[in-house]
Amino acid sequence: MIPLMGCGSDGQAANNPLVDNIIEVSPADLQFAAAGEEKTIRIKAAAAWALKDDGQTWYSLSANSGYVGESVVKITALKNSEEKERSAILSFTSGTNYKQEYLLKQSKGAIENYVPEGYSLVWQDEFNEGTTLGDDWTHEVQKSGWVNNELQNYVNGEVYGKRVTELADGKLNINCFKGSDGKIYSGRVYAKVNTGWKYGYFEARILLPKGKGTWPAFWMMGDNDKQWPACGEIDIMEMGEQSGMAAGDSEKQVNTAIHYGPSAAAHEQQYYKANVANSLQDGNYHTYSLDWDENNLTISIDNVKFHTFDISSNTYFHDNFYILFNLAVGGAFTGITDINKLTGLKDGQKVNMYIDWVKIL
Repeated sequence: MIPLMGCGSDGQAANNPLVDNIIEVSPADLQFAAAGEEKTIRIKAAAAWALKDDGQTWYSLSANSGYVGESVVKITALKNSEEKERSAILSFTSGTNYKQEYLLKQSKGAIENYVPEGYSLVWQDEFNEGTTLGDDWTHEVQKSGWVNNELQNYVNGEVYGKRVTELADGKLNINCFKGSDGKIYSGRVYAKVNTGWKYGYFEARILLPKGKGTWPAFWMMGDNDKQWPACGEIDIMEMGEQSGMAAGDSEKQVNTAIHYGPSAAAHEQQYYKANVANSLQDGNYHTYSLDWDENNLTISIDNVKFHTFDISSNTYFHDNFYILFNLAVGGAFTGITDINKLTGLKDGQKVNMYIDWVKIL
């Protein structure tokens, strides 16, 4: 049992320094298994008390207040699917002067390898070998302004001794930074650009950057020797669109789209954007997937369906497509075309997009 120290009296924590142990809690702290479970803390109080969480959503409390005497609070932890331990701080208060914290911890979990029914592994890259991308990958090389008024320059792996893509700790890092010449450099890479795949389940686990003006994307282009948009384009995930920034929802707003048409002048698109329940720029990895068959393109985030496009009568989405990852900066999508208005990439800073793995089933 741990005494939670403070000052109080007469059923309310007040200003009496002689009362030392207003609340005692056992056990001293709680450790939850990664699988998730319910545990109980026992509280012995000399005054009425309140209990407040720290805003995290992986646990819940059965009660948030109590009175003089003994009581219990049940704490339920959800399953931890991240490969790292997590913790939370509860705050007991009483009256105006008494406050004490209580620690919750949960063991690190394991990433679920979700495989939809009827699929088997076709190709994957877990980025575990070497320090640079292998032969399945191709870098785009283009100057700023190439498309969409974007501000970054795409280079083939390295510039001024710095890598725009590198493999480290089993991750693909796309690094975006300002060079000594004041220009912005970043990476855009293609998987199996000369073959691609037709239909299947495409998924990547990604940690997204923060910062006004960054535009990370996971998407696909038609591998059919046709010019855009006749080749077809599938945007599985894009973030950083200007309306989300204006509304203060940029960490939750996701955009997905398909682009097609016989020529740029006759370009058509179907576009969908919405806010998900929690931030996707919270410092954790999230999964983004496309389930593609003859009739539909279904986008999911963390295995929760986000949107479906009907392609049953759309001839542009029945060829092979290849995968792209890129970290763009500025441009029409973000509404920022002035390099000095970028809050996500100041001088001497860099932003990163991390891909844990990508797989095709």
